[in-house]
Amino acid sequence: MRADAFASALNTIPGACFSIRTFETDWPEHPFGAPFDGIKEYQGSAETSAAEIGDSEICITHLAPIPRSVFEKCPNLKLIGVSRGGPVNVDIAAAREHGVQVVNAPGRNATAVAEFTIGAILCQTRRFTLGHAGLSKGIWRGDLYRADRTGQELSELTVGLIGYSAVGRRVAHLLEPFGCRIVFSDPYVEPNAEDAAAGITKCDFATLLRVSDVVSLHARLTPETRDMFTADTFASMKQGAYLINTARGELIDQQALTAALQSGHLGGAALDTYVPEPPAPNDPLLPLPNVTLTPHIAGASVHVVTFAANMIAADVGNYLAGKELNNPC
Repeated sequence: MRADAFASALNTIPGACFSIRTFETDWPEHPFGAPFDGIKEYQGSAETSAAEIGDSEICITHLAPIPRSVFEKCPNLKLIGVSRGGPVNVDIAAAREHGVQVVNAPGRNATAVAEFTIGAILCQTRRFTLGHAGLSKGIWRGDLYRADRTGQELSELTVGLIGYSAVGRRVAHLLEPFGCRIVFSDPYVEPNAEDAAAGITKCDFATLLRVSDVVSLHARLTPETRDMFTADTFASMKQGAYLINTARGELIDQQALTAALQSGHLGGAALDTYVPEPPAPNDPLLPLPNVTLTPHIAGASVHVVTFAANMIAADVGNYLAGKELNNPC
């Protein structure tokens, strides 16, 4: 998310005239800072945030840390727009106490993550990664055409989705044309008429693990979901199943995953998120031949930038006009 994208979106608000100050950090080249004061997934310092906000009435941010201390130092602040689905870099309780409204951009990158997930699944099930890794080293993996080594078509597989909100639901409907069986597990979501028509069914977590050839994670990280995949969880999955994680690394016990991949119990994994980020250069997960690894880019696309900026600008316009906010936190 670039500052100029926010500025461009703000300048489309009819009748509005802004004095805009911008500041950018070196994310995403550098990872998030360590959690503090109840906030996480941020970059920069609270001191810098307070200095940049100054006497401004409105702050729009992607990753700037805004803990309680910032509200205390910026009494003129009245609205924060966070261009993310989860405003975890803002102390929402402190915002309420200081009379500051916070809006976010739910679903801003749901389509980007869903499309990426389909690609990650195919990299594993159709052996894209193995073929590429071989050729990049000058090795012709013609053996991947053999019936005992080649991949499977999605039409013959069951795909289980953990989490069925904005991203999970999009993944399901992108998978429909492949003809696979689709199941999901989410304690907060029930299948709708569209799901029923497509043959998408809900089941409990244990059943999903037992029947799925591919398990794809789309749950939000909460105390309830942290380390939901342990050695026991992996052991309960089908022999040769694939794990796809485009959500958060903390959902998985990464050591247990590495062991399940090394033993061959899991056929492979495609991961876009890790603990920590970036993973250590000597992490035993990295050289495994049956993994597809990407650097936390599933949610990034050109469209996401303008889409999220426009969502936030729309709520800035609502705020200025005294209208109801679209996405209050």
